[in-house]
Parts: sequence; C-alpha cells; structure tokens
Amino acid sequence: MSGSSKQIEQAYALAQERYAEYGISTGEVLDKLQTIPVSIHCWQGDDVVGFEEDSSLEGAGIQATGNYPGRARTPEELRADFETAHRLTPGTHRINLHAIYAETGGKKVDRDELIPDHFRHWIDWAKDLGIGMDFNPTFFADPRARDGFTLASRYEEIRKYWVNHGIACRRIGEHIGRELGSPCVNNIWIPDGLKDMPADRKTPREILAKSLDEVFAVEFDPDHLLDSVESKLFGIGSESYVVGSHDFYVGYAMENRKLYCVDTGHFHPTEVVSDKITSLFLYLDQLMFHISRGVRWDSDHVVILSDSVRDLTAELVRGDYLDRAHIGLDFFDASINRIAAWVIGTRAVLKALLSALLEPHAMLRQFEAEGDYTSRLAVMEELKTLPFGAVWDYYCLQQEVPVGKAWLDEVKQYERDVLLSR
Repeated sequence: MSGSSKQIEQAYALAQERYAEYGISTGEVLDKLQTIPVSIHCWQGDDVVGFEEDSSLEGAGIQATGNYPGRARTPEELRADFETAHRLTPGTHRINLHAIYAETGGKKVDRDELIPDHFRHWIDWAKDLGIGMDFNPTFFADPRARDGFTLASRYEEIRKYWVNHGIACRRIGEHIGRELGSPCVNNIWIPDGLKDMPADRKTPREILAKSLDEVFAVEFDPDHLLDSVESKLFGIGSESYVVGSHDFYVGYAMENRKLYCVDTGHFHPTEVVSDKITSLFLYLDQLMFHISRGVRWDSDHVVILSDSVRDLTAELVRGDYLDRAHIGLDFFDASINRIAAWVIGTRAVLKALLSALLEPHAMLRQFEAEGDYTSRLAVMEELKTLPFGAVWDYYCLQQEVPVGKAWLDEVKQYERDVLLSR
C-alpha cells in the first residue's frame, strides 16, 4: 500500500467512526452510490455541433461560447474523449446522445429519415464499455427551425417534418434500450417560442399537444424506451414566450404518463427547483433531471458542488426517489478543457449524492416529528463539518480512479498528447 493510499484509508477509518455516531454506515452508503448512474451528455465534447453533413447551429437558440483547443471533430474523437472522462470518474455511468450525432457514412440524411443503423457504432461502443445510453431528438440547428417553431409550427409541412423526426427518434431509442438491456430515456425539448410579446399563447400550445400525441401514438415496451418531455422558461429568441412551458409539460406528462424532465437551468434564477421534486413525484411515476448551472440566465455553465445541487440530491434521497429518478447532465462550456468539464460536472453530482446519502434522515425526521426544531437545526449544522471529503477520497480509491486533483494531471497529459494535435 502506498503512503498516499494508507493516508486515505486512515482518514476514511476516522470518518467512518464519526458518521457511525449519527447511525450512518459509510460502507452501505458507498455501496448505494456505486449503483447510481449519471447520464453524461455527449455534446459537451464538441460544443453541440454534431456530425451532420451540413452541421450548423442556424436557428438553434443554443450557443457554446469559447474557443479552447481540442474540440472533438469526429465520432471516434468524441468517443475517445468520453472514455477518458468516464475512466476518471468513479462508478459506471451512461451517455446521453442527440440525433445530430448520427453516423450516416458521409451521406446527407434528413432527420425524419434517421434509423437505428445510423447509431450502430455508438451502440456497439456502449456495449463494449458496459454503459447505458439515453437519446434526444434534435429540434434545433436546422433551417426548418429558423422561424423558432418546430412541433408547434402553424405550417403543416414543417410541423409534420418534426413530428416524423420525433417518431424516428423514438424508434431509435427503443432499439438502443433493447440492444443495451437498459431503458433508454428519449427526451423531447423544442425551442419553440417568441422573442416579443405574443398575441396568441393558446394556438401554439394546442398545436404542440396535437404534435406530441402523434409522436407518442405508438406504444413501446418501457423496459426499452421511456418518453420524457422537457420544459423551459425562456431561451435565446424566445425571451417572452415558450410554448413548452413548465405548466404545459407537467400537465401533459401527468395526463399521458410520460416522464417530466426537470432541467435546473430552465427556471427563473430565483426559483428553488429542489422544492418542486416532492410535489412532482406525488403525481408522476418517474422524473428525468438535466442538471446544469445558470449564471444570470440559462447559460449552461459546468455543474459544481453548489447549494442548489446539494439541495436537489438531498430531496431525491430524503424522499426515497432514487429508483424513480434519472439523473443526467446538460451543460456545454467551450472556454475550458472539455474533458475536464465532464469530469468536474459528473464528480460534483456524485459528491452531492454522497453528501445526501450520508445524512441521518431518520434522526432528522424524528426531531421534526417531535417538534424539536432546535435539535434538527443543530444536527444539520454539525453535519456540514463532518469529514465528508475523506469518504469521497476513499470512494475514488475504492473505484480505482484518481483521488483529489490527480485526475487533472491525466487530463492535461491527454491534452498534450491528443487534443493539441487536432
């Protein structure tokens, strides 16, 4: 045993004793943490460009800022970059893929004509890596989204094109889930909305509901495919009105038994997203989470171990919702090393989950039920200075990934050997 490993184990042994004082078995907690996959988004690695023959973010409502060297330019490069990030992160996770990452053999294929075979290399790669996969139709970066409307378009030809794209993606998602033996969450987000004040909020939402009904007309085995719909408060070019709002999609998900996707960047900056979780789970069987970090607006900054992320994971653990929650990431930062962004964000969510699992929930609930709010607050404050970091370091050691900032050395070496030559 190296000196460093010995120190980590010694620190963990002391932390184990401290948490035991509160009735927490750190061993059981780490066993549980190991079973929680995070769906890691592929688009951080290439700035949401994709591999279509005419890749463009025209009419996207999406923007990755920065010009850090080393962006993945091919599927092979993106997969290699993802593997590097995954290898530096404890646990076994998932990849979240967008339709624009299809491999069409150099041929132009419209999105409504995509088929599972266009993702065969991704599926075979995921099998070899032993990970699951989630999927997303791409309702942006296309001339037919230029006016800001897709599934809610008043133009029937445009609307039908996007409906057919949604149908094609569900077939692809079902195939992915069946091939990998793990349900694929197929998540629908559309950019539809208006920059300035609308005169008619009603009609686009009626059209969207009609389109979604058509997309979801065929039922698939939930062991293979899970359908999810994602809301947003505002976006670039839709500052005043978003058709697929929180209220619209919550209602649609409840009525049609779909997953509702909670993207933490898609609400007002002052909203407490974690407070929504217990209400949503009362009426919905499962939720999808896209964890992001907004700075002043929906800016999709790299996720960090913030109070908001801690609060979200705490609610998932306190409510015993982990088996009903699908946890994913959604950010894209082109101003820093893209692989480092993946590792920082994924590790941050895992740290937040660990922190939540280390909380003595039974003790705190008992204090609350007895009206002993003094003890509840006192213990909550004491928990903040318990040796959480020692448990995290031991988990990384146990999972055979770099401890502390040692992972950064490997990313920097990969940057010198691979990224800077692109």
